[in-house]
Amino acid sequence: MIKGKLIKVCGMREPDNIRDVEALEEVDLIGFVFHPRSPRRVDEIPSFLPARARRVGVFVDAAQEEIFRTAHRFGLHAIQLHGNESPACCQALRQRGWQVIKAFGIAEEKDLKPTADYDECCDLLLFDTRTPAYGGSGKAFDRRVLRAYEGRTPFLLSGGISPDSIDELHSFEHPRCAGYDLNSRFELYPGRKNTESLRRFLCALGS
Repeated sequence: MIKGKLIKVCGMREPDNIRDVEALEEVDLIGFVFHPRSPRRVDEIPSFLPARARRVGVFVDAAQEEIFRTAHRFGLHAIQLHGNESPACCQALRQRGWQVIKAFGIAEEKDLKPTADYDECCDLLLFDTRTPAYGGSGKAFDRRVLRAYEGRTPFLLSGGISPDSIDELHSFEHPRCAGYDLNSRFELYPGRKNTESLRRFLCALGS
């Protein structure tokens, strides 16, 4: 954790890369994508799974029983939902003992309106760049839109965060910002992160 902010690295798949990223002490959460159409999809359990960092499973409109099976199989600590999952679905997962992160695509203030329905049933929200399809775009949205967010649930900031985002993140302030989600802009190719780039970024972010 850097200056009270959670750091999540998402889209991990390769055992040695997972081990190296977890070795970065600033990384708190490591995400595994289970959406069938994602280029980062995890099919089999990697030979190394995080032992210190918390494991987050990313799903898109998956059946609850599928989420339950996968979460138990991979020893997940948290479930991140990127589809049209209802507040009731989020609450059901929380009641089974998992932390729940609900993602929302953001481009303008009206995109924040649905978050109000999730205030009582999620541990974290995740604000990503709105795209026509599910999943990240690697592009940033106008962070000023988040001034309109007045919910009680903390959020992770996502969408286009890159090695060049240090000044932006240092200047971004919101009382509910709990941390940052890092993915495609730190990749060598889908599913493999540039550990040295992450290391330099996290060092600069913490300074």
